[in-house]
Amino acid sequence: MAIRKLSPETVVQMLKDNGILKVKLFDADQNTMTALAGSGIEVMVAIPNDQLAVMIITYVAVGNEPFLTSYNGSFLNTTFPALRNIQNALNDAGVGDSIKATVPLNADVYSSPTDQAYPSSGRFRSDINDLMTQIVQFLSQNKAPFTVNIYPFLSLYGNDDFPFDYAFFDGAPQPVVDKGTGIQYTNVFDANFDALVSALKAAGYGDLPIIVGEVGWPTDGDRNANTGYAIRFYNGLLPRLVGNRGTHSTSAWLH
Repeated sequence: MAIRKLSPETVVQMLKDNGILKVKLFDADQNTMTALAGSGIEVMVAIPNDQLAVMIITYVAVGNEPFLTSYNGSFLNTTFPALRNIQNALNDAGVGDSIKATVPLNADVYSSPTDQAYPSSGRFRSDINDLMTQIVQFLSQNKAPFTVNIYPFLSLYGNDDFPFDYAFFDGAPQPVVDKGTGIQYTNVFDANFDALVSALKAAGYGDLPIIVGEVGWPTDGDRNANTGYAIRFYNGLLPRLVGNRGTHSTSAWLH
């Protein structure tokens, strides 16, 4: 207890000055976590007692979209070690069977080559292929899912030539035909998801469970970001989730 609270930065420095390298926190206050980041101090984060009854933790997200090309490789050397450490800690604590660590990744970690631009030719990005293979191997060994964020809106946002209706679920006038399988795709979400399935198969882990961590449509900030288009998008997405409908490459329910 203290009458005047010290700043998190001051406390962290005091801990280091006194050789204290492990701390227990009663919550995950952002300022405190920021001060501890990079300090070399091990942290135990508690769930408050009044939240225990309603807390059902099944996954621990390690970072968020760490391999975005805009990061210029800043997190290439730290993401997999963090994933491994967290899952191993869960395993050592005896909860690894029910709580899995996973890395939410952006859909730009995989793509199809320009001369074979269809889902069945999906592969992990060449600059991170070896790293992605290590990650999916570790996820598979621990029966953890691959987590991906898919935003069809971004296909429109980044490409003026992108077929507008293909971003929605109610059917593009001209389906895109996968020349490798003959499958016709009427929306980019299915095509994107199946490109990931192909990339996982190419890496030898085609049966790895997939979770869609983020999907949605914005309502402001761009000419295609408005309430009408968002309603159209969700009117197509939600019935699929309720109906447990998968994509062409998987009949499994989309999580």
